[in-house]
Amino acid sequence: MDIFEALIASHEVQRGLARQLLASVGEPKERERIFGELRTEMAAHETAEERAFYVPLFEHDETVDAARHGVSEHHEMDEMTECLDKRDEGSAEWLEEMGKLLHKLQHHLDEEEEKFFPEAKKVLGKDQQEALGALYREEHDRLQAAQESGDGKVMG
Repeated sequence: MDIFEALIASHEVQRGLARQLLASVGEPKERERIFGELRTEMAAHETAEERAFYVPLFEHDETVDAARHGVSEHHEMDEMTECLDKRDEGSAEWLEEMGKLLHKLQHHLDEEEEKFFPEAKKVLGKDQQEALGALYREEHDRLQAAQESGDGKVMG
């Protein structure tokens, strides 16, 4: 599995959780569970993605701007998640912020797949794509396990 396949697999998990979250209106316990899963997946994904995908893209003039933009959007979504933490879950304000986060997430995933991936494929050789895919999966799984066990914050 190369870096693009690995990232798309994680993107699909996030999209699925976002759909479940939208469908959980009126079911607070289920919404809380799904949001926890989405938060964990987003945290592990973004950190592993920055290390295994964006850092190598910083090395190429053609992709440095895309990498900066992607990391910036990760930061925005982190701030949105922190904002959700400060609101009463299920309140009108919380639901509004959740809607904004899900919209931003969808935009980010689509932009990566439609714009950043084609650019990255031009600068990352096939062997590097494979190596980065392995690195991403390893980092993602380690970060996700740490997040789930409460060993520390991995957002970032």
